Amino acid sequence: MTTAEWILNCTLLGWVLLRNLGTRPVTRGTYLVPLAVVAVAAGIYLRDVPGDGNDRLLELAGIGAGVVFGLAAAACTRLLRDGSGRLLARAGAAFAVVWVLAIGGRIAFAELATHSWGPAVARFSMGHQITGADAWRAAFVLMALVMVLTRVAATAVAAARSPRTPLAADAAAPATA
Repeated sequence: MTTAEWILNCTLLGWVLLRNLGTRPVTRGTYLVPLAVVAVAAGIYLRDVPGDGNDRLLELAGIGAGVVFGLAAAACTRLLRDGSGRLLARAGAAFAVVWVLAIGGRIAFAELATHSWGPAVARFSMGHQITGADAWRAAFVLMALVMVLTRVAATAVAAARSPRTPLAADAAAPATA
């Protein structure tokens, strides 16, 4: 991984955690900001997605992992209403763990694949007809983007299903964590 990729991944992790940890109001920005980030990232990183050999299967695996991580992140977010009925999202340590595992796992794989695991990844790629580093990069980018999209969609569904009035337990809960 390049220094720029390290900075990008660590910045992304920090941004996600700072933006979501604690109790926050659910607003249009809750949905629109992550969607805008995904759109920009897709436009930058998915211009030429490899499709030869089994690259598409690898990319589908990345998409599947993104769905799993996105659902896990959404499951670690509690939606509640404050005393005035305003919808809030509360995310804590479990949410942070999901994101650290997802982003940290990508960083670890990239580092290991370019160093000590390089020959093993090359053998795996050749044996499974994966065309190279660009296919792996596309799979991990798709994983990241789909994780965000899945979390946003799952949060939107949960918000739509949320009762419109505060529950007794939610009304007593503090508005900030």
